[in-house]
Amino acid sequence: MLMHNPPHPGEVLRELCIEPLGLTVTATAEALGVSRKTLSAVLNGKAGISPEMAVRLSIAFNTSAESWLNQQSQYELWHAEQHRNELNVTKLVAA
Repeated sequence: MLMHNPPHPGEVLRELCIEPLGLTVTATAEALGVSRKTLSAVLNGKAGISPEMAVRLSIAFNTSAESWLNQQSQYELWHAEQHRNELNVTKLVAA
């Protein structure tokens, strides 16, 4: 079952991982081995969590890469479902 309007995983990352540790975006980006611009895009919902970023986050925050990818998938699917009626798809059935 889909969650109702799930948060972007960048929001979760900021609120549950970065802020409680008192980290800056710059310090977190350095620890993750990514640019500040890359991390900022994720945190601001402008970019999603890639499989590589999920692995980086899992190492840095002792979480699972799957949890980050699941959050991203749920977020994207919920937003796609909001436009279900706009899709021009014909239902296929066996003859």
